[in-house]
Amino acid sequence: MTGTEAIRLRDVAYHWRAGTPVLDIPAFDVTRGERVFVRGPSGSGKSTLLGLIGGVLQPNAGSVQVLGTRLDTLRAWQRDRFRAGHIGFIFQMFNLIPYLSVVDNVLLSTRFSAARRARAGAGEAGAEALRLLAALGLATRELVARRVTELSIGQQQRVAAARALIGRPDLLVADEPTSALDHDARASFLDLLLRECASAGTTLLFVSHDATLAPRFDRTVALADINVAPADGSSARTTAA
Repeated sequence: MTGTEAIRLRDVAYHWRAGTPVLDIPAFDVTRGERVFVRGPSGSGKSTLLGLIGGVLQPNAGSVQVLGTRLDTLRAWQRDRFRAGHIGFIFQMFNLIPYLSVVDNVLLSTRFSAARRARAGAGEAGAEALRLLAALGLATRELVARRVTELSIGQQQRVAAARALIGRPDLLVADEPTSALDHDARASFLDLLLRECASAGTTLLFVSHDATLAPRFDRTVALADINVAPADGSSARTTAA
């Protein structure tokens, strides 16, 4: 792996049930600082791919290298620590903490990683959280003090984005992050996401079924072009004679 690669997958296979492959990826690379759009229909394995790259899932075979570290060789707690320090993750289901306020949810990343806390401004992390929330249209003092369960789905999605962005992560992975936003909010959200990633030099891997978003990115990858697992999961990859 060279110093220019943020992500390097080789011969990665993953299945939820034995003999039923979801992903079989011979090779997939992303350059540091690149903004990559991965498209594919619902159920095609996009979220599974992000789970492997984020260290949430472990491959059944192959190697997953992120920012020079082999995640597939780490224990669960080591992957958790690596993710907290280096990866911003916008989950499709948000994964917000229901009993915390909006601001405290955004600050979670800085609680678990000294590096993210320092990059957010140490004692100024709260101000950085408010800046990100304001940029995402969640600016009022009353709103940011609420528990996240009191917000709309679209507002919760923007809180999840602010949490992923705080502390200038080296890599940001986003799983259908605009699905709950209307057209105008989606455009503003993408503007912020791309601007923040460019400012921090953050590599962005963004997956969606909405191909209209693709022109905003440096490169588009169709999951079907890198994943050779059969659509019906009938068999694994075979090698040509």
